[in-house]
Amino acid sequence: MHRRRLLGTAAAGIAAALALTTLSGCGGSSGLGGDVTLHMVAADYGTDAATSSKKYWDDLGRAFEAKNPGIKIDIQVIDWDHVDTKVAEMVAAGKAPDIAQIGSYAAYASKGQLYAADELFPISAQADFIPSLAAAGEQNRTQYGIPFVSSSRMFFYNQTLFDDADIKKAPTTWDDIEADAKKLKAHGVKMPFGLPLGPEEPQAESLMWMLGNQGSYTDTVGSYTIDSQPNVEAFQWLKDKLVAPGLTGGDPAKTNRRTVFDAFLSGKAGMVNGHPTLLKQALAKGIKVKAVQIPGKGGRITETLGVADWMMAFKQNGHRGEIGKFLQFAYSAENSIKFLDEYGLLPVTNSAMQAMRKDPKDKDLIEFIDLLPSAQFYPVDKTSWGPVNDQLKKVIGSAVHGDPKTVLSDLQRFAETQDAAQKSK
Repeated sequence: MHRRRLLGTAAAGIAAALALTTLSGCGGSSGLGGDVTLHMVAADYGTDAATSSKKYWDDLGRAFEAKNPGIKIDIQVIDWDHVDTKVAEMVAAGKAPDIAQIGSYAAYASKGQLYAADELFPISAQADFIPSLAAAGEQNRTQYGIPFVSSSRMFFYNQTLFDDADIKKAPTTWDDIEADAKKLKAHGVKMPFGLPLGPEEPQAESLMWMLGNQGSYTDTVGSYTIDSQPNVEAFQWLKDKLVAPGLTGGDPAKTNRRTVFDAFLSGKAGMVNGHPTLLKQALAKGIKVKAVQIPGKGGRITETLGVADWMMAFKQNGHRGEIGKFLQFAYSAENSIKFLDEYGLLPVTNSAMQAMRKDPKDKDLIEFIDLLPSAQFYPVDKTSWGPVNDQLKKVIGSAVHGDPKTVLSDLQRFAETQDAAQKSK
């Protein structure tokens, strides 16, 4: 889950110098008086040089070094389009960084390349992580993925457009969404309901609708359930009730989230499923936006989509103690909140969550924060999820045009094949 996953904004335009800064090697020390140098790769959450995450990490690194003589930290910040690939190349070349903050941990954990969280944090710090996020970082009941930042989703509507269409209250069910979308269309709203099932991030929108019918990508034991009856019914409903009547303002299979969010921010979309940053952006633009829990088939869902980006620590260079010291410093409530405030994201620890609850400037985020403990995350612990997610992005939009059962069953077979192949390695 990167900035595009969390925020829906492409982390592009970073100067080449930021994206391609060369690491000085991943050895055990800097050679200066026995000092240990930790090498870290971090994803860039900014959209240009001015908003790049490089400044945050530079400041954090210098502050850490001042408090920890003998440990140096060399942090390379790379845009989200390349950071996962860059780390994979480094690991394959035998030059793994000590720390990586990227989108997925599962492949490295499955090969025994990562330190477990309990090797890096004391029990009190481990207990500080929000349980649902800590659990999402587990593989075989051991936590290797350390959540770095998070996001949850809510249902947004434009109150001004609702008032113009004489819609009296927020929808609570799918039928309400359909009825409200028809009224909005009759009043000239170009995108009554924004349904982004294009290749940018359809896995998020899809899961929210699956959850609305008590479905999901996997069951309680981690087996894929992509073509389950609840999931098929959800896509059949979308096809029949929103897409066929022209209530989505375009072809969902070709519509990316960025397009939907831009339409909402320009006052042209009546309803969307959104994240905290979209709320802040809409309020800043003067949109009279309201956010409620996402409507499901029979009422608002209690488990929404949760998304997290991940920190991980590689064993290769043997710097467990030094890595632990740096991560404990980085995850302090004070340092975490600096990053969250900069990019409009949600916390991963209870201490940061409580601090944000008490801060008036974060009042608009409280409802999103309240949803995190019960949020459902992608099956990121599965090494097969990477290729499955890639395939899903390419084809799931077609489920609202053809036969949903056929599309989802094809995805199910693909997922089971990938799962079997990963387990046989």
